Amino acid sequence: MNQKVAVSAVFAAAMFVSILDGTIVNVALPAMARSFHEEAAQMSAVSVGYLVAVAVVIPASGWLGERFGTKRVLLTALAVFTGASVLCGAAGSLGELIAARVLQGLGGGALVPVGMTMLFTVFDQQERMRASRILTIPTTIAPASGPIVGGLLVDHASWRWVFLVNLPIGLLVLLFGVLFLKDTAPRGATRFDGAGFVMAALGFAGLMYGVSEGSVRGWASPQILGLGLGGLALIGVLIAHQLRVRQPLLDVRVYAERLFRTANLAILLGSAAFIGTLFAFPLMLQEAFGYDAVEAGLATMPEAIGIMLSAQVVSRVYGRVGPSRMMAFGLFGVAAVLVALSFADRGTDVWLLRAAMFVLGLFMANLFMPSQTAAFARIPKERTGRASTLFNAGRQLGMAAGTGVAGAVIAAIGPVRATAAGPVPNLTAYHAAFLVAAGLAVAGALIALKVRDADAASTLSRERVAALERRSRRSLPADAPSDVPGEAVPTAGS
Repeated sequence: MNQKVAVSAVFAAAMFVSILDGTIVNVALPAMARSFHEEAAQMSAVSVGYLVAVAVVIPASGWLGERFGTKRVLLTALAVFTGASVLCGAAGSLGELIAARVLQGLGGGALVPVGMTMLFTVFDQQERMRASRILTIPTTIAPASGPIVGGLLVDHASWRWVFLVNLPIGLLVLLFGVLFLKDTAPRGATRFDGAGFVMAALGFAGLMYGVSEGSVRGWASPQILGLGLGGLALIGVLIAHQLRVRQPLLDVRVYAERLFRTANLAILLGSAAFIGTLFAFPLMLQEAFGYDAVEAGLATMPEAIGIMLSAQVVSRVYGRVGPSRMMAFGLFGVAAVLVALSFADRGTDVWLLRAAMFVLGLFMANLFMPSQTAAFARIPKERTGRASTLFNAGRQLGMAAGTGVAGAVIAAIGPVRATAAGPVPNLTAYHAAFLVAAGLAVAGALIALKVRDADAASTLSRERVAALERRSRRSLPADAPSDVPGEAVPTAGS
């Protein structure tokens, strides 16, 4: 089978089950609490255990792919994720469930960075936009469909099925991968940086825990401050260590590449705004407007349709327009939609809310695909694995931060306010969360404007490259020697 087809199918399916798991499980937490006779507050460990495990394994995923081969690592990670899903569904106590979730996170954490490495290896620079279009399928459908699927499974079957549903998908993808994925030979990775791994694992895990649990346990609590700030400090020490050692685990020097650095920061902020919205919006519909989980999921899902439709246009015009303007346009549009959502109330027609989410999706596609394509435009193939590790670590942090910030804003203002007639939902808290997310989107848009399309010339059309070259020549002084260029513009395909 054509490896572009095989890798795309396996990666999209693996990424789908990984992302779906995060949203589908949250809906089932109250039912789990009742089943284990635990307080609802204790169930946050089910989600946090998974996030922390993901944060531990991501830093090592690039090295693992180089050492053992990307096909072997991807399928092993998928097998661990699928097997752990079965253990989660069969758990007899909260302790067993948390332990199985940690194991599931160890598998899930390697799926995306290793899969992205494979994807960007089989697609050359000119085809990266097609590869990015593939990524929109799991990254848009899974978050939106999670609450719907989760609500249906909990209401009509059992919470255990939110985990067991991964089994048939995982087995089919594993079989397909074994049969059709090309077995890539290990590239002879450098010696494993044990000290770097320990610092990365503890640093990312502490920071991820602090960001995701701060709104629940209180940002000023000693536990959050200790783990969050401690994790951040440890990451700082890690960066200094990685710059000093000869064979680093994380290739942090890749951030010296301006395009990779800028695109990463833009998508981190954009992901925080997007995921924060996907957290606050269905919560507002359920807690303030009285929707059930399925109704809230159906009102949220149009964003996935918007992204998929817009992706068809974005992939065709990217080469002629360039990443900077598309990313900025998308993020400014996202900010405008979020400001509009800050005026929603119980009287707002549900179709207006669905339309707002649909338009949000239309704009988000202008960030997701161009940023993923442009970020790797100047990264050599042999460094794609390490760069993918850093790219996904940043995006994962952005997603956790988006949820944490939205939850913190809602908690700080208070989701409920007291009145003479009794407590009522406080819409101001949700509106403020949308406005903060809009601020993150605007910040991302301003950074996107710093992206220089000339740096991404290898992913652009020849017409766009020629236009950049003409602009560069016009910027030269009239008396400049003809053999001294203004800004070197790589040719298409270079």
